[in-house]
Amino acid sequence: MKSIALKAFPRSVAKRTGVKKLRNQGRVPAVIYGRNQPQNLEVDVKDLETVIHQAHSEILLLDLSVEGTAQRLALVKEIQHHPLSGQMLHIDLHEVAEDQKVTASVPVEPVGEAAGVKTGGGTLEHVMFKLKVRATPKNLPEVIHVDVSALEIGKVITVGEIKLPEGVEVIGKKELSVFSVAEPVTEAEETAAAAEGAPAAAEVEMTKEKKDEEAAAAKSGGKDDKKGADKGDKKEEKKK
Repeated sequence: MKSIALKAFPRSVAKRTGVKKLRNQGRVPAVIYGRNQPQNLEVDVKDLETVIHQAHSEILLLDLSVEGTAQRLALVKEIQHHPLSGQMLHIDLHEVAEDQKVTASVPVEPVGEAAGVKTGGGTLEHVMFKLKVRATPKNLPEVIHVDVSALEIGKVITVGEIKLPEGVEVIGKKELSVFSVAEPVTEAEETAAAAEGAPAAAEVEMTKEKKDEEAAAAKSGGKDDKKGADKGDKKEEKKK
């Protein structure tokens, strides 16, 4: 994986008000962990956006130039965003060494059209979207591409069958499915599935109708009771 250069600055503010002011100035607070003591940093938003646009996947390896210190190699562990505005709120970085193996979850993407889809009308099922791998930072793949063109209906490609780049080892159970091709759904199966859903829908409708009838009856009953009570009051008044 190719590293991307990014400039950072030591950060002195840590309290909420200070961090908010920092964001208003176009900076994003960050913390770098790893080989040394954690350090508070700040990064220019525009510089960070440029880095993200240059990356080919969500895994980012940075050549971090921190003002007043030596160059540092770091992986972006997490970028926190505001749930509504999408504004970048905070970055967690993990410092690594060039010869140190690290663990990362790498996206998996299919290449080609599966034979079971092309000729058999099946459906390609993408079961596992990321693979956890271990490698040195420079050997980490940005994306793992898997050729699915030979995959027939009912067949699967497991974790252990995926060819990884040299120097990369997969972590996890090798027998887990990553891709498979499911049989095409027949017309009879579609009809059966629709029929199974129909009673449930009818039951919901009947329940709704029943509730509406009960509500109407209760309302009507309330009016009748009130009329009866009014007539009783008038009879009592005549007797008096």
